[in-house]
Amino acid sequence: MTSEQRPRTFGELKKSGYKVVSVKEEMRRNLITRIRAGRPLFDGIYGYEDTVVPQLENAILSGQDIIFLGERGQAKSRMIRALTGLLDDAIPVIAGSELHEDPFEPITHASRVRIENEGDNLEIDWIGRDQRYGEKLATPDITIADLIGEVDPIKVAEGRYLSDEMTIHYGLIPRTNRGIFCINELPDLAERIQVGLLNIMEERDVQIRGYRIQMPLDVLVVASANPEDYTNRGRIITPLKDRYGAQIRTHYPRSVEHEIDIMTQESVAFDDTDFTVTVPTYMKEIVAEITRLARRSPDVNQRSGVSVRASIADYESLLANALRRSIRLGESDVVPRISDLPYVIPTISGKVEFETVEDGKEEQLIEKLIQGAVVAVFNRYFNVVDMEDVVTRFKAGMQAEVSDGMASDSYVKLMKSVDGLSSAVAKLDPGENTALIASAIEFIFEGLHLNKRLNKDKVGKKTQYRG
Repeated sequence: MTSEQRPRTFGELKKSGYKVVSVKEEMRRNLITRIRAGRPLFDGIYGYEDTVVPQLENAILSGQDIIFLGERGQAKSRMIRALTGLLDDAIPVIAGSELHEDPFEPITHASRVRIENEGDNLEIDWIGRDQRYGEKLATPDITIADLIGEVDPIKVAEGRYLSDEMTIHYGLIPRTNRGIFCINELPDLAERIQVGLLNIMEERDVQIRGYRIQMPLDVLVVASANPEDYTNRGRIITPLKDRYGAQIRTHYPRSVEHEIDIMTQESVAFDDTDFTVTVPTYMKEIVAEITRLARRSPDVNQRSGVSVRASIADYESLLANALRRSIRLGESDVVPRISDLPYVIPTISGKVEFETVEDGKEEQLIEKLIQGAVVAVFNRYFNVVDMEDVVTRFKAGMQAEVSDGMASDSYVKLMKSVDGLSSAVAKLDPGENTALIASAIEFIFEGLHLNKRLNKDKVGKKTQYRG
């Protein structure tokens, strides 16, 4: 029904035949509808179709509270926020209630009194999905008052008793009644505060200042945690962990394709009409491969993880240097090259935590990762044996200089002077685009060098390849 057709009073709501269901039942019903229709649970989340998503669907169908356990940058928060898509478009609540109360079963004394006094004339509001989600980042300074509530001294001063629920200033969880509440980084929450959540999750009542207040909250409680947090900054107390019905383990993308999908989707895109940005597939693969190699490197602290954010930031830095070159040279095409890769080093340095290394060695380790990524991707596209014509030309005395500051036209002239290079470039399908041709040539030269078929020297800001 449209917003104009929705009941506005309690009497109209009863006549409409509207049936109130719990949050978990509501999400379960909508998930069943989505599965039957063949619609995915999440949009824009890749690599979880056969691992995380089935577990999450089972948890929702079972009506369980959920904790996502995984390292940083594994889309835990994104998935939690996306769960609101399983809520109804809008639900009715008692107008003026700060706890989103069900008109048929109010949970506060004040609302029960209003229903007795106003009856069918009780005003009804409708709230959307965005109003039914609450989130709190766990920090050691969080108090019970923040999450559950506290006695309001002003209300006590007005003459009410401490035991009167009318004196309570409600916290975040009660205010998310009939919705989803998320605690991010749960182990960072002080253990004494975690204890305060036990009754909320099981008995659905609260204790404030020693007074027990029965409050049947209807909340799906979701949490996220980093495995490292169990031993580093804190832990999840066993009774609380036991109350979560499902513990779902997330992971990093298990394929280059998924890494690229996330990388390109999440990178910042600017609407620069003056430039045409084209990123060759092999350059995307190189960026993704750098991150994947870092996740397997013994020089990288694997306990801290290497987030997809590293791929995203590297990708953005690569495009930035390509854009800077196009601006300086007055070119309209923006295409990243191999010579742009050194400019991702500052980005990687901030995203990857290395094991104890000597000062100055970090850059060498990053360069090693970049080289490993380039040669791995190159060998997917080419067989070195098929490049003998190019190698022979260099062995005959040919030398070629490249740099991130060279104009694209210069590479076209270079291609024509090297036997076999044109056919090799054609395999990468650059067409007639000079910027794409320049990128392809650098990729081929660097791949041959890393396969020990060409020598390479650094001459100032230029790179010289020779036989």
